[in-house]
Amino acid sequence: MNRWIRSALAALALVAGTAFGQSAVMRDAPKDVKPGIIAVSPTPPVVTVDGKADRLSPGVRVRDRNNMLVLTGQLAGRTLYTVYRRDAAGLVHEVWLLNEEEYRKVGGASTGDPEGYRRFQELLQLIWNARWLLMPLK
Repeated sequence: MNRWIRSALAALALVAGTAFGQSAVMRDAPKDVKPGIIAVSPTPPVVTVDGKADRLSPGVRVRDRNNMLVLTGQLAGRTLYTVYRRDAAGLVHEVWLLNEEEYRKVGGASTGDPEGYRRFQELLQLIWNARWLLMPLK
């Protein structure tokens, strides 16, 4: 009987430790990004960013709202609300998907002046914190 109690307590401690370990990881919002609406053509890597023709880089990383990688083929033919970062060659290299409400919040913040960029980063950090709080434990 004591062996079963010890085993149950050990299992409970393991589960509690795992849950605590997952909840202790908090990601910061990405830096040096711009908000944009990206329309992916039926044949990626051809895209339009805010209505202008563009391309995805060969090693593009697209992350969904749960910070999971998304293949560009899954996005073919879709229009997406995003924040994105370019690589040294000027191609779109990293993309984080937003929903319409999140985009509306950060899309109105100007990134042209230092005060506007600071406000944009604050809004983006608030969105990332809200995502972290809403993420289910696995």
